[in-house]
Amino acid sequence: MSTCKPTFLATGLLVLLAAVVPAHASGQLKVCADPDYLPYSNQAGQGFENAVAQYVAKQLGATVDYTWADSRGHGGYSEWLARNLDSGHCDVVMSMPYGNQEELTTDPYYVSSYVFVFKKDKGYDLTDLNSPDLHKLKIGFESDTPVEAGLQLRGMVQAAKAYDVGGKAGVSPRSVLDDLESGKIDVMITWQPAIGAFLKDYPDLTTVTLPNSRATGSPEMYTFPMSMAVRQGDTALKQRLDRLIKAHDGELKAILRQHGVETHPEPAAGMDGMANL
Repeated sequence: MSTCKPTFLATGLLVLLAAVVPAHASGQLKVCADPDYLPYSNQAGQGFENAVAQYVAKQLGATVDYTWADSRGHGGYSEWLARNLDSGHCDVVMSMPYGNQEELTTDPYYVSSYVFVFKKDKGYDLTDLNSPDLHKLKIGFESDTPVEAGLQLRGMVQAAKAYDVGGKAGVSPRSVLDDLESGKIDVMITWQPAIGAFLKDYPDLTTVTLPNSRATGSPEMYTFPMSMAVRQGDTALKQRLDRLIKAHDGELKAILRQHGVETHPEPAAGMDGMANL
């Protein structure tokens, strides 16, 4: 997902490198994380992915051993996974859309969505990308995301402002909220977990969930179940994490909510159910 990690969905299958000794068997949970990409993670441990990793390690009777690497550098997220997770520098990353084919994903531990963000006092009537009000507004959106594709379908991309927060190291997702405050854009469409932690500092802003849709034919997905990811073939760790996620669902979602992440109920079954959220 650039800022929005679901953009991982568009990346191709990576080559699995040589097998490594699983460090999680030695009392350490080896986690790859970005050292400076709040609200996801940083070296001070302030991100929601840091908090989830700490909780997971504790439940496994392990300590967290981080491999810090900029996930927004050259080559994008796929190359980051290849250099770090696939090469054995770590054993798990905290955010990956469920079912992604690049890595082995756990069962989802939360579901979240893209959202409209705008000033409360504007009172825009925004329910989906077909909302008439949207055509009257200065739109901002995260590039290389399902939102860009949805706007493209409706011929609205050229008039909108593209942001690439997720591709630029050192740029905070908070910057899109600053542009809303200054009036550079009227509405931002972005991944909620990317901005949720910052919204407490912008009490005049509100969010509206962008629903999945079938209005233009093919399903349009704006809500995603999110998993942890391990290397292909590391079924032992995946199964341990699956059991943990099932047993501690409430605690994990509480951690996310404490960090401003809005979570949705999980669908009854599979991606078809996701389209109806």
